[in-house]
Amino acid sequence: METDDRVAATALSPATKTSSDLLARAFLDILARAAGAEAKPLLRSGDPTDPIEQLLDDLSGSADPDNQTSIRPDIAAVAILTARAIETVPGLIKELRRGNPVITIATHDAELVALVAEVLHECAFGSDIQVLQGRQYGSSRQQRTALAFVRDGTENGDKPEKGNDTVASALHAQSPIIGIAPEPRRHLPRDLMRTAEHHLVLGEIDERAIALVIEAVTGHAPCGAIDPELVRAADVGDLQLAVRKRQTPDECLKRLDEIIRNKDIFDDSGPRLEELAGYGAAKDWGLNLAADLAAYKRGHLDWAAIDKGLLLDGPPGVGKTQYAKALARSAGVPIVATSVADWNAASYLSGTLQAMRTAFVQARRLTPSILFIDELDGISDRARLRGEYVEYWSQIVNLLLELLAGIDDRPGVVVIGATNHADRIDPAIRRAGRLDRTISIERPGTDDLCEIIRFYLKNDLPEADLMPLALAARGGTGADVEAWVRRARSNARRGNRAFTSHDILQEIRGQQVGLPHDLRNVVSIHEAGHIVVGAALRCYEPKMVWLTETGGLTSGQMNMGNDLTLRGLEHVMTTLLAGRAAEKLLLGAQEVTIGAGLGDTSDLMKATQIALDIEVRFGLGQSGLVQLPDASREAMLHNQTTLAAIRQRLDRCHLYAETIVQLHCPAILEIASALRNNGYLERAAIVEVLQHHNLGESD
Repeated sequence: METDDRVAATALSPATKTSSDLLARAFLDILARAAGAEAKPLLRSGDPTDPIEQLLDDLSGSADPDNQTSIRPDIAAVAILTARAIETVPGLIKELRRGNPVITIATHDAELVALVAEVLHECAFGSDIQVLQGRQYGSSRQQRTALAFVRDGTENGDKPEKGNDTVASALHAQSPIIGIAPEPRRHLPRDLMRTAEHHLVLGEIDERAIALVIEAVTGHAPCGAIDPELVRAADVGDLQLAVRKRQTPDECLKRLDEIIRNKDIFDDSGPRLEELAGYGAAKDWGLNLAADLAAYKRGHLDWAAIDKGLLLDGPPGVGKTQYAKALARSAGVPIVATSVADWNAASYLSGTLQAMRTAFVQARRLTPSILFIDELDGISDRARLRGEYVEYWSQIVNLLLELLAGIDDRPGVVVIGATNHADRIDPAIRRAGRLDRTISIERPGTDDLCEIIRFYLKNDLPEADLMPLALAARGGTGADVEAWVRRARSNARRGNRAFTSHDILQEIRGQQVGLPHDLRNVVSIHEAGHIVVGAALRCYEPKMVWLTETGGLTSGQMNMGNDLTLRGLEHVMTTLLAGRAAEKLLLGAQEVTIGAGLGDTSDLMKATQIALDIEVRFGLGQSGLVQLPDASREAMLHNQTTLAAIRQRLDRCHLYAETIVQLHCPAILEIASALRNNGYLERAAIVEVLQHHNLGESD
């Protein structure tokens, strides 16, 4: 190793003359010579026409390029960043080589800890010093010795309470002490943090650092400017993959660009938020954020004015991840996507904590940016923890809270968390200043499903009516639609035939077949009965009716209006029983199906519940002024008097429904015919028929 005289230089390259990276170039020279590199010293003039340079080239010989070595790009990058950190304290390099300073270096990245230690050992300390780590310091020392704590946070001993005795011994011996860790406060000895004179922080890679790395490895500096977006996203690992000694600087930059562009953070292949349907309030929030981020980047809006934390709640498949990526595209900012599952993939708690830190560090480096954390309910609520896992999960929650709070220390990061169970999130994570806004994303409705299907169809089937597909897909998610359309295209392609909407319908239905013709007619009459009787009694506003693989559904609003009387309740009961009444009168008593009584949410169940409430809840029945608690109401169904009153009311309402069906039979048959033929009817078509028969809004 060279003496400290090597740190002082008399000849600078052109790049050095316009920068403050003299110490970094000296470090690179030292590392190059230690590696036996056949490379020009970076502190020479850099002028190939200089006679002295030519002489030195001749004297250096002409070794076979294939046998030459050079500095590894990652070590070169860390050497530059370490030198810059040391340069922030005037005279510190001299202290390290001749004095006994006590310093810490925060790397923010566990993978850089060992590299920083290597650089310091090779470059910062003089050749007459022995550098010992941790417990090694207690062994016999024959020369000047420095104590180094090199802790990446992965060992059980990387804690503040470990190593304090060794710190005391080194202080007594007046040895230099240096601690290197991603987060010194968490990983280094407590007494080292208390006594340290300088707390250094490894900076970020910039354009000049990338140029220096390329020059150190290839022997030539890039000529042109480097794309700022490239600089902002590059990390030490990227340089290790992109920069190679037998490539030109331009080839290195091109490869670096390819590597970074392939990162998910710059994936612009998907939709923008403006193009997506089904997100409701979340879409509104996202578009407002995109506008705010644009204003922030232009310098027209302070970071404090931006809503920078969101918790997305919703069932699997509704598109929470797609939402975050689409928002990033609309805002024109990079996205760092991670998940609690990714964090927990580590074998030990230390690895989980480091993965969490790494995600936040990366997002801070890319500001303005979006940090998306999926499966946030995977972090347990501390109030529900028991037994041996309390300490484990408490450390994870506490670090997450600290990281969320630390976002304010470096403006520009919006954090979006996603969960399937918002109620399982630790309340502290949802407090003000963290993820303090929660928006639920529900399964899309039929109108949204139409838009989602159209999005995935792109330019295919431009004239197709997508409502039947949306109705069949009711209950599905955006992820389901994407899969249905993709498989439908594949089936058509394999069958060597044109792609049609029927292919999609088959995928949606899976193995199910459509309703048989006879049952299709029954269901159509049943649903039309509900619509017409409800319109006649002015207690039901239909929005849509459609046929499914197993029956029929009517979407609408049951509305008693201002009639909160016994009459109003019985009108609702009559409408609920009108489907069965229509089957009886238009198809015959022997053809009435069980459709009105299938399941706990059936027409008959709802009507029975209202009749029960009239008797034991609303005080309007034969029992008089009485209201029973919920637990007692169901038991009254076993009371013969109550059961008889319920049956009488149901029979009376059913008879009333038959009367209305008989009166408005033509309207029912017209709606049923249209439904049977088309598979669905929207509100406009329903209202047109009702008005034609003097029912509905014009009545």
